[in-house]
Amino acid sequence: MAETKANRPRRRGRADAKAAPFERKTNYRNLKNPFPPMKVFSDDQIENMHETALRTLEELGMRVLLPEAIAIFKAGGARVVGDMVYIGREMVAAALASAPKSIVGRGGASERDVTLELGSLVFQPGAGAPNATDLVRGRRPGSARDFIEYTKIAHHYDVFQMMSPSVEPQDVPTHLRHYFTMQTQLELTDKFPFVFARGTPQTMDGFRMLQDYRGVDDETFLSDPYCYTIINTNSPRTLDIPMAQGLIDFARHGQLSIVTPFTLMGAMAPITVAGAITLSHSEALAGITLTQLVRSGAPVCYGTFTSNVDMKSGAPAFGTPSHFQASLAAGQLARFTGLPWRSAAGSASNTNDVQAANENQMGLWGCLMAGATVIIHSAGWLEGGLSVSYEKVITDAEVLNMIAELCAGAEAGPDEIGFEKAISEVQPSGHFFATTQTMERYNTAFYEPHVHDYANFGTWTERGSEDANTRATKVWQGILAADSRPAVDETRLGTLQDFIAKRTEEGGAPPES
Repeated sequence: MAETKANRPRRRGRADAKAAPFERKTNYRNLKNPFPPMKVFSDDQIENMHETALRTLEELGMRVLLPEAIAIFKAGGARVVGDMVYIGREMVAAALASAPKSIVGRGGASERDVTLELGSLVFQPGAGAPNATDLVRGRRPGSARDFIEYTKIAHHYDVFQMMSPSVEPQDVPTHLRHYFTMQTQLELTDKFPFVFARGTPQTMDGFRMLQDYRGVDDETFLSDPYCYTIINTNSPRTLDIPMAQGLIDFARHGQLSIVTPFTLMGAMAPITVAGAITLSHSEALAGITLTQLVRSGAPVCYGTFTSNVDMKSGAPAFGTPSHFQASLAAGQLARFTGLPWRSAAGSASNTNDVQAANENQMGLWGCLMAGATVIIHSAGWLEGGLSVSYEKVITDAEVLNMIAELCAGAEAGPDEIGFEKAISEVQPSGHFFATTQTMERYNTAFYEPHVHDYANFGTWTERGSEDANTRATKVWQGILAADSRPAVDETRLGTLQDFIAKRTEEGGAPPES
């Protein structure tokens, strides 16, 4: 997290104490999950789910709506009947063998690179919402201003290592929208960017803008991913035209696809955790197989976003026990494949309240205990993804920062145990405020929150009795006012602007459906 006056650690103890020589070891940019992965099913049950997924692909098949994708599957050995593609298990096994188990996503600076592999931990803020909301301006359709502001907020926090398509900027025409979102990401952040897969023309525009701005030639671009996209299957067992085309385009150009079936138990998937995850697994395997048929070794992540619906209304529910269990099961299957994988948190609450916090944290801990590599929608999501809240991005980022602190682990050497500098210095019934160890470490020992308030009731009341939402509003306003952004190469920016102007004059590129 970038240090500001508001979040700079406060001094504690004697005013004349020397600055502490100790610093916290956590690197928020390169996190490793410190928790052992949990299981919800036995190994035998997981193996049976995998076998059932393979049987599903072999006997029931996937409906594929893109003729080019059908032809690629057929050339790879799949049986094709109309738009139904029946994928043999040997094809899946070959794909899993060739898909890379470790992927380095290249940011705008080397310190922004992200490594995606089992055991790594990468957070991305809430994405893809049609609406934005905050306490100052209320709920509204997502706009260009909202997209810019969310990009600035996400750039501010190091705990968000990947950018997300936060909201749809609906005031930007769809045939020009990809120019705006790409330029915004390139100008305002140097983190690993997102590119929509909405048809080959838009994807190629995105690749060209990214390459030119980052100064990356075609060969280098092909060797490592410089951007990523999310590919959602249409459950049950359908791969539509833009998603199939996205898998092909990204694999062909060496860029990262995160294949993510969105399965809701009781709606577009079986009502049981085991059934829903088995279906999700089969669809993910189909997408992964397509990428490897296009280009062996193409970077791809396994993914799932599985929760349940509210059976009274049919609305999606998140942060539920079933959501938690589904994440654990997906993690077991991901480890079965050996691939880095993506899961998600999120909330169905309509406002940033206790329900929103509970649901997001329940979903988040399910991802953590499952060993997810990338956790999408880790901050900000409300209404099951219909809106992203400015305040919720801030309050959720507080939790993510705390998790990042846990990733540092706890040291227990002689200096940490402190027999000489702490224990032996204090008499029975004494205190440790003034020990040598405390005075050396008081300035760095503990995480300093940016939203939470640890003041007692009297002090809190004197400060205006502000709740976390109110404080969060001031935090995001401060971030936007500071407007911190990476340095800009004016020549490359000019080239980017010229490209956008030229393509706009040519009519842009409408999304394909």
